[in-house]
Amino acid sequence: MTGKTKKRLRLSFLIFLACWIVFAQSCMKFRISDNKAKEEFAQKGLLVSFRYTSADNTGVHYAKAGNDSLPTLFFVHGSPGSWDAFKIYMMDTSLLRHFRIISVDRPGFGYTGFGTALRLEEQCLLINKVVEKENNHKPLHLVGHSIGGPVIVHLAQKYPEEFASLTILAGSISPYEEPKEYWRYLFMYTPLKILMPGAFRPSNDEIIYFKKDLYHIDTMYEAIKIPVTFIHGDKDKFVTVKNVEYGKNKLTHNVGVNAIIINGAGHFIPWEYFDLIKKHLLLLDTTYAKQ
Repeated sequence: MTGKTKKRLRLSFLIFLACWIVFAQSCMKFRISDNKAKEEFAQKGLLVSFRYTSADNTGVHYAKAGNDSLPTLFFVHGSPGSWDAFKIYMMDTSLLRHFRIISVDRPGFGYTGFGTALRLEEQCLLINKVVEKENNHKPLHLVGHSIGGPVIVHLAQKYPEEFASLTILAGSISPYEEPKEYWRYLFMYTPLKILMPGAFRPSNDEIIYFKKDLYHIDTMYEAIKIPVTFIHGDKDKFVTVKNVEYGKNKLTHNVGVNAIIINGAGHFIPWEYFDLIKKHLLLLDTTYAKQ
């Protein structure tokens, strides 16, 4: 290889690196603007509203659809993600006949302090402000996917009187089943961090946090006495189905625990098995309503 060729390769690599850094800062944020979302709902003859828990728009950003007089389905997304991960549920007219539906941008994602990951405890404190603000004195059912699983678990541990049920979709709740993934620390504590695109940066950080935080919530399951349903695919390569057995073992004091294991399913069950999950959610209105 000649000297000119080496110089060209170095220059090409530097240009590629610079372009990637620019791309990483501006793309892959996994979020949709409020105006665009309103247009999509309007095309289906539906209304959706967007709010923050703080008047200055620095609090938790969330979407709300449906009648305020109905019980609530409260969705918490995984990592990375934003409220619109559950857009198809918020657009479903069958669900909207029975529920008001709220979906939040967890801290670090969407329009809630994008880019800055928080510990599990901090996230729950902030998300519960949405619960308090939107309290209509009707049953509120928590639904969490993936990392949203431990978030709703801890919400129920901290505020056991506020919720009617938990539905944990492919939830990563067991600290003992978490892969080590030491490589993640390189993208948190070294300059390599700038190479992580968009929402993957806070995602990487919070996964590191949560691997430790799960040991904390491991000691608090006695507080959960409301019905809990685990829905998990037995072929999930991101979050092992062993999390279900862990959860059931931690909740032996709770007679309202149910598990639905989907044969052949992977991690993305909220979208790939929408009808199955929708059927379960519709049952919440009558089976698990908190009086």
